[in-house]
Amino acid sequence: MKLVTYKTDVEAGARLGVIEDGIVVDVAGFGEASGLDLPSRMLDFIDLGPVAVRQLREALHLADGDWGNALALPIETVTLLAPIPRPRKNIFGIGLNYLDHVTESAKALDTDDALPKEPVVFSKPPTSVVGPNDPVRHDADMTQQLDWEVELAVIIGTTASHAPRENALKHVFGYSVMIDISARDNRRAGQWIFSKGMDTFAPFGPCIVTADEIPDPQQLDLWLTVNGVEKQRSNTAKMLFKVDELISDLSRGITLEPGDIIASGTPEGVGAGRDPQEWLWPGDVIEAHVEGIGTIRHPVINATKFA
Repeated sequence: MKLVTYKTDVEAGARLGVIEDGIVVDVAGFGEASGLDLPSRMLDFIDLGPVAVRQLREALHLADGDWGNALALPIETVTLLAPIPRPRKNIFGIGLNYLDHVTESAKALDTDDALPKEPVVFSKPPTSVVGPNDPVRHDADMTQQLDWEVELAVIIGTTASHAPRENALKHVFGYSVMIDISARDNRRAGQWIFSKGMDTFAPFGPCIVTADEIPDPQQLDLWLTVNGVEKQRSNTAKMLFKVDELISDLSRGITLEPGDIIASGTPEGVGAGRDPQEWLWPGDVIEAHVEGIGTIRHPVINATKFA
């Protein structure tokens, strides 16, 4: 299933929906029409666990396009928000997780050219999240080196503590797309959270695809363009640390909880690694895509518009 958080107009609140043949069906309303007690928010649905996913999937199959009195609107008539508009915790970011990106980062950003022996972990705060089509803010007083990174986002569905690798994927609720925006000139003494955690630096969406539809997260093409020009293209098979390894490693020391998000790293092609280097500026448009999930598009704007 493709699950979204949406609203119908400026005044409407955020609602949980499921995409069926280009229609966004309100989950709580459909649940009521189907005799199921289903929530109106993504995090509440994730908290219900695998049973809720199975119940909703089965009810959709039985409905066969008959949504009863549930709100069901063409997707182009609603506004999609970030699937989880406000994560409960910081996003777990993974650095240097594709071979060629390790090489380009060592040349351009003074990182180690040796392959990491363990996942490199940083974080992005909940305030960094924006949804599809929302602007990425460029603050010229803060950065002259705004960069892009397309990533597969992993959403945790059940609590994981010391999860063995062979069972790690059982803890995944689903997958989405994230762009790890980075102000390369704001790394502080080797720490990345300020560089990567500013407001609007985690574009996220357009949906969460439930894990049953992506049985192997290591076989997905992903790409990113700037102003229609391709900058990144790769496949998640090229990750140094696979999704199951990331979950197992993180959960050794940090309990992963329902709704937690892991941004699993980016391939080569970032602006810092180009010759000459390229950066994002107001007026640019970024698009990022992960196979089987979808595309997100974001304009870059001058941050003074929000002053």
